[in-house]
Amino acid sequence: MAYRALYRTWRPRRFADVVGQEPITRVLSGEIESGKIAHAYLFSGPRGTGKTSLAKIFARAVNCQNRQGAEPCGECESCRAIAEDGSVDIVEIDAASNTGVDNIRDIRDRVNLLPAFCAYKVYIIDEVHMLSKGAFNALLKTLEEPPSHVIFILATTAPHKLPATILSRCQRFDFQRIPASAIQRRLAEVAQAEGFVYEDSALKIIARAAEGGMRDALSILDQCAAFGAITAASVAAALGSGDMRLLYNLAAHISAYDEKGALTCLK
Repeated sequence: MAYRALYRTWRPRRFADVVGQEPITRVLSGEIESGKIAHAYLFSGPRGTGKTSLAKIFARAVNCQNRQGAEPCGECESCRAIAEDGSVDIVEIDAASNTGVDNIRDIRDRVNLLPAFCAYKVYIIDEVHMLSKGAFNALLKTLEEPPSHVIFILATTAPHKLPATILSRCQRFDFQRIPASAIQRRLAEVAQAEGFVYEDSALKIIARAAEGGMRDALSILDQCAAFGAITAASVAAALGSGDMRLLYNLAAHISAYDEKGALTCLK
């Protein structure tokens, strides 16, 4: 069996699994439970903070056949199909590769068709800011009068590049960089579940190096695990650090919560 990267294996499947975006998950969960679901959402924020993952969780939740509260069951036919990217009613588009007006017109021509299996057709458009002006105009016409069975989730790292007319028609959620402490806790959970041998100080370094992105943190952890035990040395190798002794000292100060000593290492 082909190896599956950690960031894919440990991608959140439920709202409760999403780290560092609790205010957003609370609002979205409340909307699902109350049935007050918007027709268009905008998820904006730095890369690796959970925008696409949360979009897919939302798509599963609104279409789950055995939902418990707001959480998708993960076991019904709809949940399994969406999790395996096998649902024809959930369409994910990479706007960076599909920037033209024809791509959006194709969506506009299809939105009036009823879902084949799900309650809602969900269109997830990643990096939506990459669309051309003509594509934005075509998308705007669709967002103005969307069918009741269609939900759009637009994801972007550059919301300032979106036309105001698009922004005004979406319910916007701004994703924040995930705190290093939360990333470290998640890394420890993953490392334990995977049976990795690790040092807490090494996970702290990874969490800080990820700069608020869980996906980057898991990718670094994946690289370090290839060395065997996850230590300050393996982290240094994965990050391309040339000064091992500096990293060892920094890790020791961080582990001892010695802020002054850590700052001295960085001077």
